[in-house]
Amino acid sequence: MLKSLNKTLLGAALIGASFAPHAFAETAINALFMAQAAYSEADVRAMTDAFSKANPDVKVNLEFVPYEGLHDKTVLAQGSGGGYDVVLFDVIWPAEYATNNVLVDVSSRITDDMKKGILPGAWTTVQYDSKYYGMPWILDTKYLFYNKEILEKAGIKTPPKTWDELSEQAKIIKDKGLLATPIAWSWSQAEAVICDYTTLVSAYKGDFLKDGKPDFQNGGGLDALNYMVSSYKSGLTNPNSKEFLEEDVRKVFQNGDAAFALNWTYMYNMANDPKDSKVAGKVGVVPAPGVAGKSEASAVNGSMGLGITTASKHPDEAWKYIAFMTSQATQNQYAKLSLPIWASSYEDPAVTKGQEEMIAAAKIGLAAMYPRPTTPKYQELSTALQQAIQESLLGQSSPEDALKSAADNSGL
Repeated sequence: MLKSLNKTLLGAALIGASFAPHAFAETAINALFMAQAAYSEADVRAMTDAFSKANPDVKVNLEFVPYEGLHDKTVLAQGSGGGYDVVLFDVIWPAEYATNNVLVDVSSRITDDMKKGILPGAWTTVQYDSKYYGMPWILDTKYLFYNKEILEKAGIKTPPKTWDELSEQAKIIKDKGLLATPIAWSWSQAEAVICDYTTLVSAYKGDFLKDGKPDFQNGGGLDALNYMVSSYKSGLTNPNSKEFLEEDVRKVFQNGDAAFALNWTYMYNMANDPKDSKVAGKVGVVPAPGVAGKSEASAVNGSMGLGITTASKHPDEAWKYIAFMTSQATQNQYAKLSLPIWASSYEDPAVTKGQEEMIAAAKIGLAAMYPRPTTPKYQELSTALQQAIQESLLGQSSPEDALKSAADNSGL
């Protein structure tokens, strides 16, 4: 009797389960992001909550690591079996990720509307060998920020248009006793310094590679490092710049301790926030300067994309999430933190209001974006260059010798 009752109860439970609402058949995907600039962790969680409300059958588990851990975490997870479905990746990684089968080729998922609507320069973030390995998400370059009040006190009417003018203006500010070290850079031995170096290489019209071989030890590449060393030794640059990452630069600038700073888009609205910044309302921004006779402006491609890993068991759900995160509606909503990848967004008052100066600089800067070298051996090349720059700043090696050594140790 007890057995037959148990069978009846089990049967009823199974029938009940079969009629349960389909919403409980939830697919979980894992996504890896970085815990720093542009969109903050809170912003990514808010975007993801909006996605979950619109797609209750997909659960997104979020993980955040510092930028410096993003690459290795992505690569190591591939072999672990668990891994991620969606990963944030830097513009410098598609060559390596494509060659080593880390990311899925999503060319067939890119719609005509996406191709027509997204700024052409943004696509370079996710392309390698004419294929698309994700969707561009953070469209970014470095700009020259300046403290309007300090320039005014120094009698400087307009911000610098060339790097030499930047040094001249910084010297005026220093000589007038307004600031001891007017310039802040992110020159820590990390990818941050490569972004500042690339900005200068673009100004001096240098080449990282020629015919697949290092060429940064010559011409504009050498000029760029000579400028960095000169600025550092002159006392115009904050000496702690050699340990600074971008967030350190932002804090120094927001505290009123820098007249000039090179940084990404996100600093504009953060430095203008009176809750956290002593310089709110005094923040100016222009494209990074050029070099007389060579360039009008300079810029590095610091964009990032979202891709599906080859380890993902749920590529369709992963793509649905990526499409939502990179959509024009989502991007416009968060445009004060990272400028949209969509061309028509720049005509939308909701996007431009309150950051007209930033948008004006972006129209020049984004068009001048210079790529870091596209090579599957980028990590080795970057590491060698980071070391060369650090040695030159510390006076352990001349720029010429340091860059020659980096070329020899680049793996190319």
